[in-house]
Amino acid sequence: MTATTHTAPFTLQQIGTGTARFPSGVPIPTHTDQMVDPYFRTRMPKEHQVECLLFWPQEKGTYPGIVLLHDWWGLTGQMKDLGARLACEGYMVIVPNLYGRLGGMVTANDDVATALAERQDPSLVLTDINSCCEYLNTRTIAKRNEHAVVGYGMGGSYALQFACHRKRLRAAVSYYGSLPQPPGELAKNLVAPVLVHQAGKQPPSAEELETLRAAAIEQSKQVEIYHYADAARGFCNDARADLYRADDTALAWERTARFLKTCFQGT
Repeated sequence: MTATTHTAPFTLQQIGTGTARFPSGVPIPTHTDQMVDPYFRTRMPKEHQVECLLFWPQEKGTYPGIVLLHDWWGLTGQMKDLGARLACEGYMVIVPNLYGRLGGMVTANDDVATALAERQDPSLVLTDINSCCEYLNTRTIAKRNEHAVVGYGMGGSYALQFACHRKRLRAAVSYYGSLPQPPGELAKNLVAPVLVHQAGKQPPSAEELETLRAAAIEQSKQVEIYHYADAARGFCNDARADLYRADDTALAWERTARFLKTCFQGT
């Protein structure tokens, strides 16, 4: 199957960009909170501060929110490009630095990336992701509690975990992530529709994915799985010539755009 021609509703020239910083795991201060607190700018926060990039269509309106989760290499330029491209599809996109507790590192070395990923506390990362959703709820251009999560590699694994975590989540998309739980348990615990793009040259195996598919049907959960047989982990990363597969990347993007639009229909 090949990708069909898809035209996003907005161009890159119509996308606004910015940054955000907010506390993790506690209520997000609103503009009003800041205005009435004379010590807001000088107070040293006790909580971890999530550092994020923002992308949104500048045309007046309100848009569903997407939390974009980077791979184990960190918040790279490729992830910034993906954030802008998702915004072109009609979403307000927030891209947290999942390595913020580790100094916000970015690396091109797989061994360093593996070490960084292994140093993370998954429960804290999930709290940071959840706080991104709460931050979106404070933005007037973002639709309240209408959120999806899209993740690549390490971020794809967290996307699947988060799909079992936030009950109001509308959708989760995982690119070549690992299964955080046994397939049957994952299907049972899902609270949002899930789209899985899996590379053929990495686990989980086709058998595990088929178990997930069967368990999802049994549990009446919505799970779409696409297997890219000749692709390796990272096949969407155009900065890695040894991994990148343009045709598979284009096809996966078409499927993602369609899936998200379907999940947000009527919102």
